[in-house]
Amino acid sequence: MNLNLLSDAEIASLRQIIASSERIVLCCHKSPDGDAIGSMIGWGDYLQMLGKKPMLVSPDAYPDFLGWLPGKERVVRHDKHKAEVEEAFAHADLVFCLDFNSSSRLLDMQEVFDASSARKVLIDHHQNPDVAAEMTISFPVMSSTSELVFRLIWQMDGFDQMPRSAAVNLYTGMMTDTGGFTYNSSRPEVYFIIGQLLTKGIDKDKIYRNVYNTLSESCLRMRGYVLSQKLVVFPNAHACYYTLTREEMKRFHFIRGDAEGLVNEPLRIRNMRLSISLREDTERERTIWVSLRSVDQYFCNVLAERFFNGGGHKNAAGGKLTCTMEEAEQVVHRAILYFAAHDGIVPE
Repeated sequence: MNLNLLSDAEIASLRQIIASSERIVLCCHKSPDGDAIGSMIGWGDYLQMLGKKPMLVSPDAYPDFLGWLPGKERVVRHDKHKAEVEEAFAHADLVFCLDFNSSSRLLDMQEVFDASSARKVLIDHHQNPDVAAEMTISFPVMSSTSELVFRLIWQMDGFDQMPRSAAVNLYTGMMTDTGGFTYNSSRPEVYFIIGQLLTKGIDKDKIYRNVYNTLSESCLRMRGYVLSQKLVVFPNAHACYYTLTREEMKRFHFIRGDAEGLVNEPLRIRNMRLSISLREDTERERTIWVSLRSVDQYFCNVLAERFFNGGGHKNAAGGKLTCTMEEAEQVVHRAILYFAAHDGIVPE
């Protein structure tokens, strides 16, 4: 099966960029998910195989349910080690950008990233990349950035030497960005890659349990509360939304990652096409984080762009509103009316 992403000339160029660089930084987006962390550590493992010593940087913390990932101790947080990270960007000669299409997704780390004079290589699967990179490896059709990293390692003849730890991280990234391979994962190449990763001795069932079956009691109760008390359903529009306030999160002892995947749950309702989550930021006032999920031909990324200052994939997108929760709900109502009026949004 052909997994090649790049032409021979492009692969040669990527090899040359890596070989000629000594101070390499890998970075991912703010509030990194399994794909961001998995692809970054996996690519870092490959660069180490080449004799490099890359620095892995995250703007802030990853969710607690990813704390078991091998190699996670190498990830340096900008919000905790600002001076160290900023010095690394200032002296880097190469920066790999993993799982983000715009430096705005780095938030507090954006300024130092934009100021870096290092060559940049983007490896990402989000639409419309605008990072000023010397090489842009962008394939929105792919399941995840972790799939892209696997394909690059495969094409660069690095798979045989790939350690089990890298395989665990890349599988985790692919699994989490497809909801356990329930969406954006119908291409046969995805399952060929899974088969190859299994030859490295990974335990995919344990990986699933480590990610999805480690909720605290309070987290499970919070999820039940949201679905029973906060879910607002628009039957005629086949859409719904829920809110989660700072006060409610405090009541249920919320920690980072407790709301992960919750927005998918309402899509289990028969004929539901769109689910939207509104969650207050735990630190910033008047900041609402928005997550959207949809099914089939219903393009939630169009709603994310039009109503929520965001974007994303066809069936999984996100955004942010700067307003009160009440005002955010009004925006959601308008978005759902738009969604219903178009009965299957197509990309603009």
